[in-house]
Amino acid sequence: MLLAELVEVSATVAATRSRNRKTAAIAALLAELSPDEVPVGVSFLAGQPRQDRLDVGWAAVRSVDVPPASAPTLTLLDVDEVLEELAGVQAGTGSRTDRIDRLRGLLSRATPDEQSFLRGLVLRELRQGAQEGVMVQAIAAAAGVGEAAVRRAVMVHPDLGAVARAALEGGDELLARFQLSVFVPVLPMLAGTAADATDAMAGLHAAFVEDKLDGARVQLHRAGEEVRVYTRNLRDITARVPELVEVVRSLPVDAVVLDGEAIALRDDGTPEPFQVTMGRFGTEAGDDGPDPSAVPLRVFVFDVLHVDGEDVIDRPASERRELLHRIVPAEHRVGSELVEDPDGANDVLRRALDAGHEGVMVKAVDAPYEAGRRGSGWRKVKPAHTLDLVVLAAEWGSGRRTGWLSNLHLGARDPATGGFVMLGKTFKGLTDETLRWQTEAFLEREVRRTRNVVHVRPELVVEIAIDGVQASTRYPGGVALRFARVKGYRPDKSPADADTLATVQAIHRGELRPTV
Repeated sequence: MLLAELVEVSATVAATRSRNRKTAAIAALLAELSPDEVPVGVSFLAGQPRQDRLDVGWAAVRSVDVPPASAPTLTLLDVDEVLEELAGVQAGTGSRTDRIDRLRGLLSRATPDEQSFLRGLVLRELRQGAQEGVMVQAIAAAAGVGEAAVRRAVMVHPDLGAVARAALEGGDELLARFQLSVFVPVLPMLAGTAADATDAMAGLHAAFVEDKLDGARVQLHRAGEEVRVYTRNLRDITARVPELVEVVRSLPVDAVVLDGEAIALRDDGTPEPFQVTMGRFGTEAGDDGPDPSAVPLRVFVFDVLHVDGEDVIDRPASERRELLHRIVPAEHRVGSELVEDPDGANDVLRRALDAGHEGVMVKAVDAPYEAGRRGSGWRKVKPAHTLDLVVLAAEWGSGRRTGWLSNLHLGARDPATGGFVMLGKTFKGLTDETLRWQTEAFLEREVRRTRNVVHVRPELVVEIAIDGVQASTRYPGGVALRFARVKGYRPDKSPADADTLATVQAIHRGELRPTV
């Protein structure tokens, strides 16, 4: 198939909000592809090359400016072949030039519309509206199979292209052959968000309430003595976490797939800041960087997906928990308690926060493991810290926010100097009404401008919710806000009432917990 045909469908999908029209357009295209073209076409329509890494950044793509072709000649397989060559270029002297030359050659064969599509594809910045749910529906429609069968296959084998090819070639029979395989990581099950423990328990007669650790999600696979560890985005990090490998290798099983959390703990058992844990994921045994043993990781498992040749993701959580307890010793399991009412859930939540954890996960006792989905059976409760901070400046917005001052520069009070110390920025949580009001208010308080930033007198106090505080060399206080969002302005408070830098630093040290 010519690339131009897929580009036309991509434009059609991007131009409509109708899910049915998106699905129908994609399904019609898939039905026209040859078996070899299916994985390529599915990946392109999903906005991703099939290759994991192309090592071609924005600057390199921008540097390639070649006249477009006058007529379409590129096929899907032509493009995939060139992208495979790009991915195969070895790092070293001349590698960037080699990649740019290959990209130039590809773009010189593309029409204007194809060039635009290819640039977005290479940079993984295509916005077509063909998300996984739409693709699953389209594959089912093109193959004439049930949507549930396609979704189930994708759950255990998260390669849409391979699933699509099987569905189109062999229908339900080939789809049924997809099973969870050791060393083929699956997308993790995700949780919905609940306002509090009472909200999380709504509609549940019983639930397991687990500590929500502020670590790194890991998937642990073992077959015999071989062990591999994957991140939540399915990256293999086995060589970076030898202590996790040893734990999995010690378990009384021959084959297993587990879901858990890796985290660095202080000597007293409380969690280290998130950055400390994540720093280990960039350090590999044998590297010239920091010694991994200097910041040992602990692994805490909370679910089991496969045991000794049997997939268990469709079993209820209560049965998977029994298996987990038989396989994994208590010191490597996430703290969990069976509760039957909101009071019990709130008790567990308070204990989790006192132990320095983020909050809790509330999991229905009868919930299956829905790989790659935000299942209703899991709900997270994560009370946020709130801080009253002062607005120091704001940046002009772009896109829909053009003409409004949007991104806020936030500062904490520093009693030692009588001034304010910047902690970070946020544009989240701002309504159109607030944007209009604050733009006028900031311009009335403007003291100077630097490029896109309007600096203001530090007079306005805003309440900010944060997920935590991390160390930072970017800001003078040595700390920065994590996932800050605006709760609302506080006209009842003056800058003298704002929280201090010492308070923010205490949150970072784990000395202040969110309140329930």
